[in-house]
Amino acid sequence: MDLDPDIGGDYDLLVKLLLIGDSGVGKSSLLLRFSENKFSPIRILDLDGKKVKLQIWDTAGQERFRTITTAYYRGAMGILLVYDVTDENSFNNVRNWMKNIEKHATEDVNKMLIGNKCDMREQKVIETSKGQALADEFGIPFMETSAKDQTNVDSAFIFMAKEVKKRLYSDDKALPRQQQQNSIVLNGNSMNSRGESKKGCCK
Repeated sequence: MDLDPDIGGDYDLLVKLLLIGDSGVGKSSLLLRFSENKFSPIRILDLDGKKVKLQIWDTAGQERFRTITTAYYRGAMGILLVYDVTDENSFNNVRNWMKNIEKHATEDVNKMLIGNKCDMREQKVIETSKGQALADEFGIPFMETSAKDQTNVDSAFIFMAKEVKKRLYSDDKALPRQQQQNSIVLNGNSMNSRGESKKGCCK
């Protein structure tokens, strides 16, 4: 990804994404990787000629105190539900998180299941096929990532941004232009936007 010279930048669409999952699964690490090691929850991607501003929210440990409420989910357009492939409990809790999402988020919010830490092959206890099967059960996309070696990190966020954009835009209808200051502007590489072509990083 190349830095866009228009750092101040306008944008066409503001997309609020949430990172959800048990404490310790690597949500903050994924965000840090995606923001290129800068402590910023904002990136603007160029997707098919539209500037899409991603505003990414991390639970920041609140999940430990069960304080994730409707206010956190309000306005969310996409949710990345993260588990740790080396931690069976975090995988088993995905169902609880899905119930939480269904309770607090809007019905049409885009969701994606993320199996993080796929670089830790020797410690892996949740096989890729098991993660894929659960995602298929919920009817959502699935991807394995590694914040450590950056496997699929950009791909996951960009895929989600594309899915939200596809849902909100149609050929004959454009959303009103939105503006906000203090943006980091980058061009995003495109990826396959079809959910059924998902691939994990570990075999």
